[in-house]
Amino acid sequence: MKKQLLAYAAATAVASGAVAVLAQAPPAPKPGAEQKVLEYYIGKWTGQAELKPGPFGPGGKMTSTDTCEWFVGGFHVICRGEGSGVMGNMKTLGIISYNGGNKTYNFYAVDSMGSAELSTGTRSGDTWTFNAESNYQGMAFKSRYTIVEVSPTSYTFKWEMSQDGTKWATVIEGTSKKSGT
Repeated sequence: MKKQLLAYAAATAVASGAVAVLAQAPPAPKPGAEQKVLEYYIGKWTGQAELKPGPFGPGGKMTSTDTCEWFVGGFHVICRGEGSGVMGNMKTLGIISYNGGNKTYNFYAVDSMGSAELSTGTRSGDTWTFNAESNYQGMAFKSRYTIVEVSPTSYTFKWEMSQDGTKWATVIEGTSKKSGT
C-alpha cells in the first residue's frame, strides 16, 4: 500500500510539473498589422496587360486570372494563376509574406515556363514596390514590380527592367480587378 501511495504521489508530482511547464509555454504567434494588409490580395483577380516589345518578344496583349488565399495561420498569401498572351499559356504560383527581421515583404514566384524569382518589397501608402535580381535566358538584369491599389477591388501594375538599376524600361503594364472571393 505504501508503494502504491508513493507511486501515486510521484505520478501526481510529474503530472503537476508537466502542467506547470505547459502553462508557461508562450502563446502561438498571431499575424500582426504587417500581415493583415496582405488581406487586400485575398480573392479572385482578373488582369489585362500589355507586354512591351523588347527582349521578351514583339509585345502584345496578355490576360490573367489569379486566385489568392491565406496560407494556414494567416501569415502568408498563396496565389495560383493562369495567363495567356504572345508568349503562350502559363501557370503561376506566388507566395507573399512579411519578413519581420528585415521589415520587408517577400514575393516568391514560379511559373510553368521555368522562371523562379524572389523579390523584396516595401509598402508606402497604397503603393507596393518589389525589387529583384533577375535572369532570363542568360540575360541578367534588375527588375522592379510596382503595384498601386486604386480601390479595394482594383490595382494597376508595372514591371520594369534595368541593366544598371538607374535607367528603367517598362516591360509589362496593366490592371487587375477583383471578381469575387
